[in-house]
Amino acid sequence: MAEINIKDMLASYDKKNLTIATVCSHSSLQIFNGARKERLKTLGIAVGEKKKFYDAFPLGKPDEFLIVDNYKDIAKHSEELREKNVIVIPHGSFVEYLGAENFLKLDIPTFGNRNVLMWESDRNKERKWLEGAGLTMPKEIKDPHNIDNPVIVKYHGAKGGKGFFIAKTYEEFSRRIETNKSFTIQEFVMGTRYYLHYFYSPIQDNAYKLSKGSLQLISMDRRDETTIDEVQRLGSIAELEELGIHPTFVVTGNIPIVMRESLLPRVFEMGEAVIEKSLKLFGGLIGSFCLETVVTEDLEFKVFEISARIVAGTNPYISGSPYSELIQPDMSTGRRIAQEIKYATKQNSLDKILT
Repeated sequence: MAEINIKDMLASYDKKNLTIATVCSHSSLQIFNGARKERLKTLGIAVGEKKKFYDAFPLGKPDEFLIVDNYKDIAKHSEELREKNVIVIPHGSFVEYLGAENFLKLDIPTFGNRNVLMWESDRNKERKWLEGAGLTMPKEIKDPHNIDNPVIVKYHGAKGGKGFFIAKTYEEFSRRIETNKSFTIQEFVMGTRYYLHYFYSPIQDNAYKLSKGSLQLISMDRRDETTIDEVQRLGSIAELEELGIHPTFVVTGNIPIVMRESLLPRVFEMGEAVIEKSLKLFGGLIGSFCLETVVTEDLEFKVFEISARIVAGTNPYISGSPYSELIQPDMSTGRRIAQEIKYATKQNSLDKILT
């Protein structure tokens, strides 16, 4: 495909009337709310019909809606959206349902570096990135015949945990695997799950300074997953699996977390390493991202995944987290995105944070 020239697209934009747009799902309420707090216009892209529940949340409701029949039809409205000076904010549902390749072709200015999507959605490239940054990841099992301890099997792409499963033997793996899908097998790490929400600005240096720009820690969460988080109420997992009941990992909600303060230096070191490696690999991750980790009883971080965009785990913090309150009161990740766009507009550097 022809490379999108962001400067050409922005040339016709009225920079005083920018509109923040995203798909009505995932973390859209805080994206719209954050843009409203920064006095930016908003547009919600709804598939099928206008989402009625937004009427119940006037401070999180977009100023206007664009209704499309399906996600792939969004591209047909590119010219219309550009005429509205739209900047698209990607989130998990948006990227997953449109597809990473289609998202790369979307000829609308988009917050962040779209090239990261190919590194995020391919678990082999993701491992190359994170291990290349010096992070410790769960051991990967290349040959399923070598499964001799509990492992977790993950399909490629952002699925909200759907389809992930635990296996303890090759026989169990072979019974449950969908061979028509690309997958990764990782050791199952015992520990506490922490999802770390960062924000990287390549154009501001007023936080944790990197070789270029600066890094902030905005919040943390844990995920509520069905049925793994409740299955123990019925007995041990081994007993249930004998009955054909297998735990699943579908995310249904998010739980706020505050980490012991002595671990924070390592949290920033990991974020720094990820950004520095991304600058070398594909020009840099821009904006919000999440490192999905397990902290072992030895207080070691193992990073099992990265989400290179705003994650739904930031939703408990629409009015700010214990960490963002130490940066600026009442700051969500959605608002931080809007602030970055406003700052870039004033500095005439939108092309440095949009693709």
